[in-house]
Amino acid sequence: MLRLKPDYNIESIYDIDIEHLIEYGIKAIFFDLDSTVMKSKSGKFSFRTIQFLNDLRRNFKIAIITNNSRTEYIELVRSQTDIPVYAGAKKPNPETLLKACDDLNITVNDAVMVGDRPLSDILAGKKAGTMTILVDSISKDEESSIVRFARFLERLAIEK
Repeated sequence: MLRLKPDYNIESIYDIDIEHLIEYGIKAIFFDLDSTVMKSKSGKFSFRTIQFLNDLRRNFKIAIITNNSRTEYIELVRSQTDIPVYAGAKKPNPETLLKACDDLNITVNDAVMVGDRPLSDILAGKKAGTMTILVDSISKDEESSIVRFARFLERLAIEK
């Protein structure tokens, strides 16, 4: 039976323990897009996030895997970075994560999936067989109370 429990549950992408991932043999980090590496539906990376992702590229292959399939939005995201963006992923289906592994010439054991949603990002990572890291929304302080409540309810599904 597949367990819905992330390997790590941390505050933000900036709290990822890079040294631990290196020691563990991780070669690639897959990030969800909206609310994980950019404010939801903004289409814009912050300077801090671009700098962080570029710093990670010294040690890891990086890809963005998003369920968003809006062409104009995805093109806007792609125009800001040369990091591969896999759109229309249909997470929790693991197919796109597996494709990214093939494209980057790594195995699922070499990858970690990082996202803000247990029932899509983390479940996709679990189904694919990657390590998983659950983070809170990158813009949590700007989210409405109803969105925060929905996030709280979704996290109730995580096994303790």
